[in-house]
Amino acid sequence: MISLENYGYTDFFGNQITVKEKELGLIPARIISIQKETYRLVSACGENNGKLKGSVFYQDNELKTYPAVGDFVLIKANDQGEDIIYRVLERHSSFSRANPSLPTKISGASAQMVAANFDYVFVMTSLNHDFNLRRLERYLAAAWQSGGTPVIILTKADLCSDYEEKIALTEEIAPGIDIHAISCYTGLGLEALAHYLKPGKTLVFMGSSGIGKSSLVNSLAGKELMKVNIIREDDSRGHHTTTYRQLFMLESGALIIDTPGMRELGIWSADEGVSEVFSDIEELAASCRFHDCKHKTEPGCAIKAALADGSLSSARYQSYLKLEREARFTAKKAALYEMRLQNNQKTNKKKDYR
Repeated sequence: MISLENYGYTDFFGNQITVKEKELGLIPARIISIQKETYRLVSACGENNGKLKGSVFYQDNELKTYPAVGDFVLIKANDQGEDIIYRVLERHSSFSRANPSLPTKISGASAQMVAANFDYVFVMTSLNHDFNLRRLERYLAAAWQSGGTPVIILTKADLCSDYEEKIALTEEIAPGIDIHAISCYTGLGLEALAHYLKPGKTLVFMGSSGIGKSSLVNSLAGKELMKVNIIREDDSRGHHTTTYRQLFMLESGALIIDTPGMRELGIWSADEGVSEVFSDIEELAASCRFHDCKHKTEPGCAIKAALADGSLSSARYQSYLKLEREARFTAKKAALYEMRLQNNQKTNKKKDYR
């Protein structure tokens, strides 16, 4: 029998299961991969495929919380076929991105859940031509918003002659965040990552295609779990090695959620994350003479003064303005989405699952 505690299951999730659900014989499970409409899950009964219970997820045109990789769900186990997924338990952390192509019941609002219930977010970028501080700021905003602890992983250090200089540049935009330069080819920096690989702890990898996420999975596992593609020599960009989200357990007992690379990350409800990443700018704004300073023509503007003396770069400030506008724009849609979702969840809990 499998112990779900080894997969990160805690009282936080167990306390959400109602007496009625226990009487119905529902048990917890964790989603370990999703391919189209096929859910692979693990429970005390072992690994199995699962499918959504139609009368719960596909009725009344209501908004539902659909499972993501890493989610804990309640299932009716079935040793003769697919397990039946009844509901998704509340998440303690989650990472989603804006995705306008997805259908939604709320006009103009759309979010794609990428992963759930992780402890650390490995924000990854390579030290070759793909190195981009502005993109890194965007990923950090999403990481802080997720509820996990961000850790910056600078990959392919063996291909970079000045990686210590790039570490210093990264420290300027990410004060207080652990930063590790690594090489899966030479093994540089990999030992330091053992600090995060604790039994029952879940890590999620976040980054663009071709920056070495699959290579790091293989290095940490000590064997080839993921296929690795060769990057293009002309621009150092890679192909999508990972085509779907999946969760692995390492021999250490740590769990890794690998996700497909993303060329662009659309911010979805990341106002708190933006504040964390750009805390230096928000502290400057708080010291302006006028509390409603627009940082344009007002006297006593700390932002303008910092831009003038070079202590704040124009590129970083423009990045802040862009992400802040984007976060503010989506925050209203996200709030409406969550409000309706919570109302539907309260209604669903009163329904008889039989």
